[in-house]
Amino acid sequence: MKLKEDLNPMLLLLFHLMVWIYTVISFLPSYLFSWVFQPGDGFYGSEEERAKRPKAISTSGRPEGPYRAVSAAKRLVTSLHPGADTLDKMFEYAVARFPLRHCLGTREVISEEDERQSNGKVFKKVVLGEYRWLSYEDTLTAATRLGSGLASLGQQPKSNIAIFCETRAEWLIAAQACFAYNFPLVTLYSTLGGPAVAHGLNETQVTHIITSRELLETRLKAILVEVPRLQHIIVVDDTPTTWPGFPRGVSIHNMAAVQKLGARPENASAERKPPLPSDIAVIMYTSGSTGVPKGVVISHSNIIAGITGMAERIPNLCEEDTYIGYLPLAHVLELSAELVCVAYGCRIGYSSPQTLADQSTKIKKGSKGDTSVLRPTLMAAVPEIMDRIYKNVMTKVEEMSCVQRTLFILSYNYKLEQLAKGYSTPLCDRLVFSKIRSLLGGQTRVLLSGGAPLSAATQRFMNVCLCCPVGQGYGLTETCGAGTISELWDYSTGRVGGPLVCCEIKLKDWVEGGYRSTDKPHPRGEILIGGPNVTMGYYKKEAKNQVDFIVDGNGQRWFCTGDIGEFQEDGCLKIIDRKKDLVKLQAGEYISLGKVEAMLKNCPLIDNICAYANSGETYVIGFVVPNQKQLQVLAQQYDIRGSWEDLCSSKAMEELVLKVITEAALAAQLERFEIPRKICLCPEPWTPETGLVTDAFKLKRKELKTRYLDDIERMYGGK
Repeated sequence: MKLKEDLNPMLLLLFHLMVWIYTVISFLPSYLFSWVFQPGDGFYGSEEERAKRPKAISTSGRPEGPYRAVSAAKRLVTSLHPGADTLDKMFEYAVARFPLRHCLGTREVISEEDERQSNGKVFKKVVLGEYRWLSYEDTLTAATRLGSGLASLGQQPKSNIAIFCETRAEWLIAAQACFAYNFPLVTLYSTLGGPAVAHGLNETQVTHIITSRELLETRLKAILVEVPRLQHIIVVDDTPTTWPGFPRGVSIHNMAAVQKLGARPENASAERKPPLPSDIAVIMYTSGSTGVPKGVVISHSNIIAGITGMAERIPNLCEEDTYIGYLPLAHVLELSAELVCVAYGCRIGYSSPQTLADQSTKIKKGSKGDTSVLRPTLMAAVPEIMDRIYKNVMTKVEEMSCVQRTLFILSYNYKLEQLAKGYSTPLCDRLVFSKIRSLLGGQTRVLLSGGAPLSAATQRFMNVCLCCPVGQGYGLTETCGAGTISELWDYSTGRVGGPLVCCEIKLKDWVEGGYRSTDKPHPRGEILIGGPNVTMGYYKKEAKNQVDFIVDGNGQRWFCTGDIGEFQEDGCLKIIDRKKDLVKLQAGEYISLGKVEAMLKNCPLIDNICAYANSGETYVIGFVVPNQKQLQVLAQQYDIRGSWEDLCSSKAMEELVLKVITEAALAAQLERFEIPRKICLCPEPWTPETGLVTDAFKLKRKELKTRYLDDIERMYGGK
C-alpha cells in the first residue's frame, strides 16, 4: 500500500530526475553482479526470483496436504547438531565452540529517580550504563553451580520446579541449570494474577520456585498461604539477605548463595543424572487468553526440533550476531529465539519494553535506551509493539514541513516499488530512513514477528523504514512456537510463509464455517501441525488432550490449532480466520472478530480495539482505546473540551470516532455488516497488568466482556 502523494509537481520532477540518474549509475555494477551469480547457482539469484520459488509441496498430492518444506519433503529435520539431542548437550556444544565469547549481557544501573509529570503522576526514570557480559564459559559455570545448589536443597530429578520472573540473564541461567539437572521447569508469566500463579504452582506440586525480589514482594508473598507445598524460594537479586514477615516453613535464598552452596566440593562432585530426549524440559503455562492458564508439557526433543526449524529460516546466523531479549521468556517465542541464538554462539543483551528505546517510558530524557547501546542485529517482536512504532513515526511524518514530508513519501513509495522487484535502495536508506532505522540501533538485519497477525501496512512500513526484512511466523505453545516463518526475501504481506523443516501442515475441513480443502482457488480448512515439535499435551488435562492432539498411524503427533488457513500456489500459508473468533449474527452473517480488529488497528485514532458480537443481535459493537494525541486533536477541531476521561465518556466524541472508524473500515474493504455500529471509548490503556491482554498483547475477550458488561448492554439497547 503506497502512501498518498499530494505533491508539488516541481519537487516530484526533481525527485524522479535524481532517481533516474542514480538508477543509470548503479545499473551497470548491478547487472554485472547478477550476470556473475546466476539464479542456478543455488543460493544466488535476485530476491524476486527466490521469492517466487515454491516454499512447500503436498506430499500426498492432495489439496489438504500434508504440506512440507521443499527441502524436507522426504524427511523432517529433528536436530541442529549431531549428538546434541537434549538442551544441556546443545548448550555444552555451544560452550565448547565459543567458550570466551559474550553470551548474556545486562546493563548497569547508574542512577534512578522519580520524575513528576504535568498531570501529577510520578514515573521512575533510570540512567543505564554499558552492558556487562558473561562469557559462554561463565554462563555454564553459573548454571552448573545453581543446578548443584538446587539439588543440595532437595530438588530431585524429574520433580517440577517453577520460575516466576521477568526476562533477564538469571532466567536463562536458571533454565540451563534445570535442563542440565533434569528438573522440569514450570514457567509462569510475570504478569499473571495471584489466583493463576497459585493454580500453576499447586497443579504442578512444586516445592522450589525461582523469582525476583519485586515479584516476591508484590505478587508471590500474598499467595504463599495458598501454596502449602512450597518450601524454598530462590531470589535472583543480590539483596537483601534476610526476609522477615514470611510464613514459617518457607526458606528464602539468594541465587548467589545457592550457587555458592552448589560450588562446595561435596555438592559439585555429586553425580548428575542428565535428561533423555524424551524427558520433560518445560511445563509452559499459557497466558490464559481463553480462561485458566493451561500447562503445556514440552520435552527436550520437542524444543530441539522446534528451534531447528526456526534457525533454518534465519540466513547467515552466526556468533557475530547480537540479539536483544525483552519479550517474556515465559512465552514460547522468546524462549525459542534465545535458545536458537545460544546454539549458534550469538550474544544476548537483555532489555525490557520500558527501557528498549531512547524514548521508552523508564529512560531518562537525554540518556540512551537499550537498542542504541546494544545495536542488535536480531530481534523478535509482537505486532502490538511494531504497530506502536509505525503509528508514532507516521504521526511525526504528518508534523514534518512540506518539503520533508514530500521527500519521505516519495522515498517510501519508490522503495516499495523497488522491494517488489527484488532490488535494494541504499541511497534512500542512507539519506531518508537511517534516522528511523536508528530507533532499533541501526544494525537490525532480521526482525521476527509472532504471537498475533501483523497487518500489511505495518509490515510494509518495517520493510521500508527499518531497512530490514520481517519474517512473519506462525506457531503455538503446543508446537514449541514452530509452524511456519516467511522467507526473508519474500516481501508479500498477509502470509506467514511455508512450513518449517521440522514439521508438516495439513488442512481439515470445517463444514460449519464453510471452509473445505476443495475450495477454489485455494484449499482452506482448520490448520493441523504435525512433527517432532508437537508437544506432549496439556498437564493433567487428559480429556482436552484427546480433543486437541491426534496420533496418526505412523505414530506422529498432530495438534489441532483451531485456526483457519489456506495454502497458496507456492506453498505459503495464509491465516484467514479462527474458530473461536467466529460469531454468527442473528441474520446469519458470520463475523470474524480478529479480522475486524486487524483491519481497524492501523487507524491512527485507535491504539487498541476489541470487536464484540452477540449471536442474538444484528450488528457488531466495539471497545476502543483511542490514541490520546489524535483524540485531542479531533476534539479541538469540533471545539469539544474536557479532561481525558470527559472526552472518552462524551457521546459526541463517540459519534465522531465512529465516523472515522467507519471510513477506515470501508477503505479496508470490510463488509457493511462487519463494521461496528456502536462503540465505547475506553480511557485506560489495556496492558498485561490490567488483566485485559496477555503478555503477548492478545485480547482476553472474557475479561473484556466482564469489564465492559454495562457498556455492552447500553450499546445493544439494554439501557
